[in-house]
Amino acid sequence: MLLRVRVTLPDRPGALGQVARTLGVAGADIVQVVVLERLGGRAVDDFTVVWPGASRVERLLAGLAAIPGVQVDGVWKAIGAPVSGGHDAELLAQVAANPADGLATLIDAVPGLLAADWAAAAVVPADWAARSAAPRPPADEPSLRMHMGSEPAVAYASWRAPSPLHLPEVTPLRARPMLGPDTTKYAVAPFGRAGLVLVLARSDDDGLPAAAFHITEVDRVAQLVRAAAVILGDRLDRAGVPPVASAVIDPS
Repeated sequence: MLLRVRVTLPDRPGALGQVARTLGVAGADIVQVVVLERLGGRAVDDFTVVWPGASRVERLLAGLAAIPGVQVDGVWKAIGAPVSGGHDAELLAQVAANPADGLATLIDAVPGLLAADWAAAAVVPADWAARSAAPRPPADEPSLRMHMGSEPAVAYASWRAPSPLHLPEVTPLRARPMLGPDTTKYAVAPFGRAGLVLVLARSDDDGLPAAAFHITEVDRVAQLVRAAAVILGDRLDRAGVPPVASAVIDPS
């Protein structure tokens, strides 16, 4: 199976090689390395590796933890090797080539670009920020249900999105990473039209703690969303009338 392993390590000669050797000794075959950050003498790197399904991931984690100065930020299953920013232009070209299905094309493709589990386009009413700032009712009250036209609802979701779909609080409407109450990690980015917000999710699986979305990943999502909004224009206004029934908001 493919795993994504995110590590923070000292930004010094030999540190990356030591991590790579440790992964190899543990039985991981490195497919790709992506540098997310280099700042203040530290680096954050994502490794995509082929991992033998019968082997225990704890062996890999123990090996990395034994390297001085190395911290494992997350390990999660990946559908495929994450693709570079060069594929973003290809995706936007596909959106432009078939704008009628442009929103669906974007939502279906983004999880693969960023090793996420699913994505959705949520419609947020204009007054949702003010209402979400009001005191919350008890979690068991039905007013926490999200109804089309009065609460955030789903305009489109990718094929791996859960049903019913639980959405995080998506206000204020700015691109940012978020953490859900069930340890699901989110990245959200507004389209700037029709109250549409892209929600991208990454979940823990089989005891493997997925890493939160890094700021560089959030920026990448925000750039894709802004570009798609320019391409699709008024079509997003029509997408803002969701055909899907209600979703449920996380109450915390």
